[in-house]
Amino acid sequence: MNAKSLKRKEQLSKVMSDSLDHLRRLKTDKNSTILLLAPYVLLFTMFIIIPVVVAITLSFTYFNVIEMPKFAEFYGFYNYIMILTQDEVFLRYVLPNTLKYAIITGPGGYLLSFIMAWMLSQIQATPRKILALALYTPSMLGGVFIGVIFRTIFSGDKSGYINSILLNMGLISTPLDFLQSGDYLMNIMIFVTLWSSMGIGFLSMLAGILNVNKEMYEAAYIDGIKNRLQEIFYITIPSMKPQMLFGAVMAIVGAFNAGGIGVALAGSNPTPQYAGQLIVNHIDDYGFIRYEMGYAAALSVILLAIILLFSRVAYMLFGEKD
Repeated sequence: MNAKSLKRKEQLSKVMSDSLDHLRRLKTDKNSTILLLAPYVLLFTMFIIIPVVVAITLSFTYFNVIEMPKFAEFYGFYNYIMILTQDEVFLRYVLPNTLKYAIITGPGGYLLSFIMAWMLSQIQATPRKILALALYTPSMLGGVFIGVIFRTIFSGDKSGYINSILLNMGLISTPLDFLQSGDYLMNIMIFVTLWSSMGIGFLSMLAGILNVNKEMYEAAYIDGIKNRLQEIFYITIPSMKPQMLFGAVMAIVGAFNAGGIGVALAGSNPTPQYAGQLIVNHIDDYGFIRYEMGYAAALSVILLAIILLFSRVAYMLFGEKD
């Protein structure tokens, strides 16, 4: 065997060895990726995919918790037909209340979060941290705790702070029962929700604003930007689209999944005169009070569809185009 053949054989052997090493690395990387993703996939499947599939399945059945689920009439669409044609409370109160509440508190809380985040980004780090914590704290308290606070403030007797102030100022002669009146309950719910709307979306926006490259602002002013408003629209918002998208999705989900505030304030489900009745309250009413789980599941599927629709709109506004 000549030297040329030996050299060719060595090169071939080296290529094969490198290929085997590459395949081993790919296999190791693949195993590592699977191992790292396994906990997330397992938890996501257990707490998201399986409950959603079960809810969709139950929505086509009669299910009263005691008896086994039975396939509903009209090819399983009986619950949906009843919701859209026969459920007067849903069509007259629940759906309009939910849309009104979500449209005001969703975009309202989102806009308020961005404004507060931008204002905090303009001050020094130490006071910014203190004020951010103060603004974020109400969102951690929970609906029940917040309800207790505002039930005291809006109490329907003389001991309520608002009634006490109005009586002392001579604006009213008898206490107003704010939380049991259809004229006031929804507006109070909206106010309380906006007060506690500085949640995780607010923190993500604050982080996004603080991480915008400062050199971009300098270049923008050289190119012709003249004021802070133009700076926000042309530099800040486009530079933090992922945080804006995250905040929008969180605001949408929070607005449509709300329900505890109204029940905590009014102290009952259904709320008085259905003034604060939202889809979540309607689901709780049928699912855990009347034990009509099939009907409650159909309501939850409708709620899921509404959230997905509005989330898609948010993605169209703030998602990456490519």
